[in-house]
Amino acid sequence: MADLSTKYMGLDLSNPLIVASCSLTKTLEGVRQCVDAGAGGVVLKSLFEEQIKADAKDLERNLWLSGHPEAIDYVRNIGLTLGPREYLSLIEGAKREVSVPIIASLNCVSPQWWADYAKQIAAAGADALELNISVMPSDIHHSGEKIEDVYLDILEGVKSRVTIPIAVKIGPYFTSMAQMANELCRRGAAALVFFNRFYQFDINIDKLESVPGYRFSSPEEMALSLRWIALLAGRIPCDLAASTGIHDGPGAIKQILAGAHAVQICSALYLNGVNYIATVLEQIEVWMRQHNFASLAQMRGKLSYAESDQPEAYERLQYVKALVGIE
Repeated sequence: MADLSTKYMGLDLSNPLIVASCSLTKTLEGVRQCVDAGAGGVVLKSLFEEQIKADAKDLERNLWLSGHPEAIDYVRNIGLTLGPREYLSLIEGAKREVSVPIIASLNCVSPQWWADYAKQIAAAGADALELNISVMPSDIHHSGEKIEDVYLDILEGVKSRVTIPIAVKIGPYFTSMAQMANELCRRGAAALVFFNRFYQFDINIDKLESVPGYRFSSPEEMALSLRWIALLAGRIPCDLAASTGIHDGPGAIKQILAGAHAVQICSALYLNGVNYIATVLEQIEVWMRQHNFASLAQMRGKLSYAESDQPEAYERLQYVKALVGIE
């Protein structure tokens, strides 16, 4: 039997397949089904910043607070404490029911709401916390540096309140991805997850209106995370996880060869059912036996930039290979 175990953010996983934050992990029963199917870890469905904001604002609207700033601050703190109580209960229940690492998830766009609630998440028993920071760089008045500061401020604010490991799930829209990734690790991220998937936009040309795009990822979308994991693995001081577009065992194998410590799957489970996890694990194990790899550690990063015998030509070679045959 090939050894599929891995370490991610210092957590022991029996295998590298983590169910990504999604509706499949929003209930205790859903978490249990993912684990029974073979998942090495679970990221709970994200709690959104707007949920906490809404709870606080609802309380403010229902109380007479005019002229009493201390009261407003107090009520906001109540909102942070009582708002997503179910989320804390889900963490506590998951820790009682299953043995794999439970990673909480916060989807945020600003730094002011999260530090205190993150502390409650840690107290509820979460093994780690994933910050899914979704700042779309669409404001023409915001510089790249200003957007980067939002990411760093959120991370540092949460990091100052909790001791559990923190992963930061980011998008690909940075001028200098390598520098930003390194800075996030330097500021305390135990792992980076490449990449979150922004809202998919489309247009209905018959009704002349904007509509949601296709909800699920495609295997082709994996190319972006594969490239950046291969470029950064072993060169920045934190673990890397792949997300978006991983639909089968070969996809997971590629990410591990590039240097990923873990891979997150989501769309493939909606399309094939949760029990598809076992199929993906079997595909990985069969490939490892065929290629004489006894463990993931032996294959991790084997095709990364850091392991290349010609690192100075690695990036250029990727580009050249991409164009060969297109003509």
